[in-house]
Amino acid sequence: MTEALKTELVNFSELTGEAGSARRAELARHVATLFALTSDRCSDEQVDIYDSVLLRLVDMVEAEVRRYVADQMSSLRRGPEETIRRLADDDIEVAEPILLRSTVLRDADLIKIAEKRSNAHRFAIAQREVLSEELTDILVRTGDLKVKRKVAGNDGACLSDASVMALISDAASDATLQLSLSERADLAEAHIASLVSVASEEVRKKLHAAGRGDEAERVEEAAQVAAQRMSNQYWLGRYDFETARSRIILLAKRGMVNEAALRRFASEDRFAEVVATFAWLVRCGVEEVSHWMVRPDPEPFVILAKASGFSSITVGSLLSIGPWRHRLTPEARSDAMKLFERMSVAEAKRKMSHWQNIVLH
Repeated sequence: MTEALKTELVNFSELTGEAGSARRAELARHVATLFALTSDRCSDEQVDIYDSVLLRLVDMVEAEVRRYVADQMSSLRRGPEETIRRLADDDIEVAEPILLRSTVLRDADLIKIAEKRSNAHRFAIAQREVLSEELTDILVRTGDLKVKRKVAGNDGACLSDASVMALISDAASDATLQLSLSERADLAEAHIASLVSVASEEVRKKLHAAGRGDEAERVEEAAQVAAQRMSNQYWLGRYDFETARSRIILLAKRGMVNEAALRRFASEDRFAEVVATFAWLVRCGVEEVSHWMVRPDPEPFVILAKASGFSSITVGSLLSIGPWRHRLTPEARSDAMKLFERMSVAEAKRKMSHWQNIVLH
């Protein structure tokens, strides 16, 4: 049956010699199209048969035809694995659609190609929706600046510490790479600090070269502010505040939003709900409160909590959840609680009265 099916698909005896060139191209296109249309209904045995036929055909046709076959194979959820690997390892004009989209390729296949083929191949791989840490390590280590920019700007790329630091090092002389890295949501605080340091130093050099020394002196302060905001966004980007806000509004309609509910959410480390509940209770916006509750300096939050009449038990629990679980040292929490306990409600309200026109985040 297998041989009969192979014969039905392609009669290779008709394809020999110069006279068979057009027939080879026609059959390669025909078989590729047929498989693309029927792949979801093919048995494993039939997929293997198509694989053996296509693999033989792509070695007999010109690049233009191989590109057609690659286009047909690139978006399939299951496909002829050997043929797809062969096309992925072809010249970039053929390989590009497979490298960009094929989910049939395994990480091991992509790593081999990234290691031995051209930067054009690596650039195509860098655009895939998901890139493993091992694969990005190869791309960053072997790729040119164009490849590195694409990796840095790919939200689906998992970056190891070594790759991030290598990209930051290259970013010292490349503003585009700086921008791509600054927009990533997965950078650790140490990486953000390193990136800002590299970028600000480059800006400082340019300002001095242009004779603008006064501005150069302000770069460091601006860099610290930028680093703080980038760091805050890194932590806050992990949470779905909009959904949490909708839940709290529903609870509020039932009269279930109070300090006890706030402590319950805190005990479960449901940070988004904590922020939305606190915002409701103090009559502030969720975005504003989220920035208060992510800062490495919790003093504005402590003052607001005191002025709003929260208990020390509640405040202590809030200082130990969400981003503050990682960002505040035990000493910082202790200092914050001491500030809360020695401050009177009247004093806290006086401090708040000076904030009307100040942006706290």
